[in-house]
Amino acid sequence: MTQRVDLATVMDRLAIDEVITGYAVAVDEGDWPGFRALFTADGRADYTAAGGIEGPAAEVADWLAGMLRPYSVRQHLIVNRRLRLQDLGGYTGDRADVRADYLSPLRRTSGADLLRGGTFTFGLIRDDARWRLRTVAVHEKWRRGPDTATL
Repeated sequence: MTQRVDLATVMDRLAIDEVITGYAVAVDEGDWPGFRALFTADGRADYTAAGGIEGPAAEVADWLAGMLRPYSVRQHLIVNRRLRLQDLGGYTGDRADVRADYLSPLRRTSGADLLRGGTFTFGLIRDDARWRLRTVAVHEKWRRGPDTATL
């Protein structure tokens, strides 16, 4: 590969990392317009493996806003990111997949804690020269805390 291709790949990786970080920050801060803006027009999110819903990003944002309202503290740590960029004969394409582990401590206003962990899968596409989420799926593996029924 040439240095130009290597630089483009690094820039794509940084831009994708910014989208994934933006996702976690939007959920933690309750920035639902920001959450929606990370997705393509037909973007979808799937929280069914964590007791939630699956659907268009805007619908899932509304559901998350309601489900997370009782939590005064929210934190999503998204780690061990494994990124696979589409390879077009040595050049980066316009699609990417990310698989990453997460740890999510939550604290209810009442003081009760909930701790969850699992894996996110993200499908991204380059749309108008920027990366956006096309799909997000939560694969919860475990949870600990008093309220284990949903989310």
